[in-house]
Parts: sequence; C-alpha cells; structure tokens
Amino acid sequence: HSFVEVTEVYKTKKDIIEKDTKEFENSISPKYEKIVLDLENQLVNLDGGYEKLTTTISKQGEQWHKEIDIVINKMKTEISEIKDKHRDILQKHLEEIKQIQSLIKQTLLAIKEIKNSTELAPTIKYSSKIRDFSKLPPKVKVSLPTFIQKPIEREKLYSLFGQITPLSTASKENVLSPNQPNASVRELLDEPELVATIQTGDNGLRCVTYINDDKIWTSGWNNEIKCFNAYGYLQQTIVTKSGEMPYDIAVDVGRDLLYSDWRVGTVYKVKNGQTEELIRLQGWRPSNLCVTCTGDLLVTLFSVDYTQSKVVRYSGSTEKRTIQFDDKGKPLYSGNSYNKYITENRNHDICVADCGAGAVVVVNQDGKLRWRYTGHPSTTKTKPFQPWGITADSQSRILTADRDNHCIHILDQNGQFLRYIDNCDLNNPFGLSVDNNDNLFVCEYNKGNVKKIRYVK
Repeated sequence: HSFVEVTEVYKTKKDIIEKDTKEFENSISPKYEKIVLDLENQLVNLDGGYEKLTTTISKQGEQWHKEIDIVINKMKTEISEIKDKHRDILQKHLEEIKQIQSLIKQTLLAIKEIKNSTELAPTIKYSSKIRDFSKLPPKVKVSLPTFIQKPIEREKLYSLFGQITPLSTASKENVLSPNQPNASVRELLDEPELVATIQTGDNGLRCVTYINDDKIWTSGWNNEIKCFNAYGYLQQTIVTKSGEMPYDIAVDVGRDLLYSDWRVGTVYKVKNGQTEELIRLQGWRPSNLCVTCTGDLLVTLFSVDYTQSKVVRYSGSTEKRTIQFDDKGKPLYSGNSYNKYITENRNHDICVADCGAGAVVVVNQDGKLRWRYTGHPSTTKTKPFQPWGITADSQSRILTADRDNHCIHILDQNGQFLRYIDNCDLNNPFGLSVDNNDNLFVCEYNKGNVKKIRYVK
C-alpha cells in the first residue's frame, strides 16, 4: 500500500473546492441565469409577438377589403357609364320617333284642311304620304349588361392571402465559451447583378423605401408618392397634403407610410388612406427619416436659417433624444446642407450621409461619435465624395450612394471600405433601400428608374 499524507490530500481537495466554487460563481451560474432570463423574456414577450402577428394579418385583411372596394367601385363606375350610353341610345331613338310623329300630325292636319275645303287646286295637287309613313322605323332593343360571377375558391383564396409558417422549434448546444461565431454570414458577390429595373416616370427621383416582398414606395421632385409592385406596375399614388414635394419617405412597423414636408415643417403619416400630422416643428425643418427596429423614428432636422443640423429620435410624436454635438461640443453634422439621409445599423448605430461635409457620420445609440468615412482613394472615382442615400443590411454593412461618381460604397460596421457597386450601368444613384433578403433598391436621379441589385450570396 502506498501512504499519502492526509494534510496534503486535504490541502489539494481544498484547492479544488476553491477553484470549483469560483467556476460555479463566476462562469456556470451566471450563464444559467442568463438562459433563465432569456426564457422568461421570451414568455413575457410571447403575447406581444402573437398580437403583432394577428395585427399584421388584420392589416392584410384591411388592405384586401380596400382593394375589393376599389374593384367594386370601379365596376360600379363602368356600369354607370354603360347606363349613360344605354340612355343616350334610347333617348336619341325616342327623339327621332317623336319627330316622325310630329310630321304625321302636320300631314294629317293638312289632309283634313284639303278634305273640308271646296277649293279645286289643293285637291288636285294632293299627293299621298301613306307610303312614306307606312314603313315603321326599326325597333331598338338594347340589352342590359350582365355580371358574371366567379366562384369563390376558399383554398385558393387562403393561399393568395398569405401563409403562416409552422411553429419551428430548434435547439442548439450551449457552449461555455465567451466567443461564438456568427452562423448566418452572407458574403458579398464578386460581381453584383442587376435583377430588375422599375420605371417610375419621375425626373429627380430621390427616395425609395421597401414595404414588403413585392412592393416599394418611391418619390421624386413632385408632390406624388408612388407604390410599385415587384413587376414595376403602379399600384397606388398618394398626393402630399400641402401639394409640396415630400423630402423623404419611410414605412413604420405597421407598414404605414411616413413622409417629411420640410416647407411646412411637418412629418405626416398616411394610415388607411388618410393623411394625419405626426410631428410639427417650430424653428426647425424635417429632412430625412428612418424607422428603427424598435419602432422609433429618427429624423434629421435643419434650422430655418440653414446654420445647424441635428438628429432627433421620436417615439410617436414624443421627442426622446437629440444628437447634435460631440464630446467636445463641436457639431457632429454640417450646417450648410439639409441633405442628410439616415439609417440605423443592426448594432443600433445611427448612420448619417452628410452630403455637405462629404462624410458618413456614425454615432452609437447614445449619440457618441464612433467614426467618420470620407471616401476611398480611387483612380477611377475622380469627383469629390458626397454621400446621398444610405442604408444598412442584415450583416451591419453600410451602403451609401456616391451620386457624382455613379457608384455605391459598401462599408463594414466599423467604417472600413469593402468594395464599390459600380457596374449595373448606374446613373446618378440617389436614394437607397434594402429588402429582407439584402437586395438593394437604388434610385437613379436623372433617369427616374429604381434598380434592384443583388450584391450578396
């Protein structure tokens, strides 16, 4: 038998116990607490998530009802027009018959006068009109139009309305490691591809915003905001309340349209076809808009004397935070330009394309300056960098439009240049938006086209 000193065993075990205690307290227990907290949060948010789902379905139903009402009203208008034509045909024929009746009465009166007269000449000159009036005019019969009903196929209707994905339950191994790789990285294509071109008919096309898988809103240098489907067909046109040009457009979490009217200092919301005032400003004018993932609204503002700019976060119409100066009290944004398109990154950074400063300015959600991007050295891009439209994708990459150089700059979340999109025959790119699959929509300012571009794998 081998003998071991009890005090050594005791000391060794004590060290192990001390180490295990620290491991449980500092690593294992906090991770389990985090898992419990995450599950509790999921349970707390369960009702809200499903309520949002049913609200989305209800909104789709409202939209369907609205479209059905439009179809019904259009058909009623067609019927009214057909009825007017029907009436005109009958009325014209009636007037012709009445004219013949009048001639018959006149002829009959003349015959009676000759009949009762003893004068020789009228009787000798008399010529019978019976043959002229014996041939009756054709009988006009106009048939009423008919409405041919199409049977309602419930299953087909259900599939057209939408689809509810089945409940998906997945579990993955929890590894006690501080760094876990991102499993859903979408890499850039070697060569971006042009998917589609939508012709809006607007010169000075400035803004595009994604609604859902088959619709976008656009606006240009006029008082109209247009909705197009994926095939380029115009679905709806909204005229601004003031008759002025909308400076920017956005879609909120309920898919209602928002637009800024800088001339009257107001941000409007269009809900169920009605335009309502959301934000009215004094001393400042709204420029560009961005709806955040939490449903807040970011608005870039400029002073009425064109000397100051700032970003304001709103919850509904309530101001939550103003971002204007850096830690040293210096302005974050140029004051001499009111073109400041804005987007929110997936890490909640606020990204502003400051055209007047020739820079993309990025702050965190608390307004602390993170970085500035002032362009990338290039022998082919000879014009000064002046960013216009800006958007962010699912990988927190930032895309900004370089109008004068006819290209798009793609940056990572830390402001590092990744590449250009300078093919696809881009001409004066302006407003930008990405969809849920990271397809990029680009406004061509002069041509009035929206180009849909695939740039990720």
